[in-house]
Amino acid sequence: MRVLLTGATGFLGRALGHALARDGHEVTALCRDPARVAARCGPHVRPLRAPQAWPAGLAFDAVVNLAGAPIADRPWSASRKRELHASRVGLTRDLVSRLAAAARPPAVLVSASAVGLYGDCGDRELHETAPAAADFLGTLCAEWEAAAQAAAPLGVRVCLLRTGLVLHPSGGVLARLLPPFRLGLGGRLGDGRQYLSWIHLDDWVALVRRLLEDAAAAGPFNLTAPEPVTNAAFTAALGRALRRPAPLPAPACLLRLLLGERARLLLDSQRALPSRAAALGYRFRHAALGPALTSLLPSPR
Repeated sequence: MRVLLTGATGFLGRALGHALARDGHEVTALCRDPARVAARCGPHVRPLRAPQAWPAGLAFDAVVNLAGAPIADRPWSASRKRELHASRVGLTRDLVSRLAAAARPPAVLVSASAVGLYGDCGDRELHETAPAAADFLGTLCAEWEAAAQAAAPLGVRVCLLRTGLVLHPSGGVLARLLPPFRLGLGGRLGDGRQYLSWIHLDDWVALVRRLLEDAAAAGPFNLTAPEPVTNAAFTAALGRALRRPAPLPAPACLLRLLLGERARLLLDSQRALPSRAAALGYRFRHAALGPALTSLLPSPR
């Protein structure tokens, strides 16, 4: 297939671009800086400068939309929230408008979202039918998904990726946790009872590839492993994998003081289950957290 990829230079975009190229697909990265694509993605991904250089007659078989400004790196001021909205909802709306103007729209649009859509749900199991929360993250994700769904009337099959914490030492949350945990400075966050919906990078990539290829797949999908764990259980499992103690809990009040509203990323509980992936017959390579971490981390001496 000819695949257009946004967010190609990010943690997930790089992994997916490599996998699609290995599968023999022609991957084009929609970008602002072609040199950055060449440096981070390699020669197998062709850059396409956005939006000026997008020819009117250009056609793709599939579009994967992963673009979005980092959610955790800066305080959520009013201006930052507008940036987060524009980089997700605004970009997706613009992308769909360009697909509508294309002579031949793609067969499928796979567009990013997140389990943050569900809000703080305690220990309740969350299937794809669960409603969006009314908080900032829930509203942001709901509008992001609605912007992508606007492609459906064009005859485009739309899949929505409600992604959890993607685990790999090269990026994402695990890359941030490894330095303090390796020093024995890790610990649970708050009371540790909040659920984390995680997924191994290999399963995330394989699921996206499945959604691109499966004509029966449409709508929202929880891209999470079938065994979510509490923060306390995750902390203990990572400590065991590294053979390091994790004795330093971070009180919820301190996290809220330091991070403000962003503390919800660490303290909200989402026990999301991949019900629709299971219905497609997808079998996870890494269903349990302990073996998943073992596969990702070299055995310490």
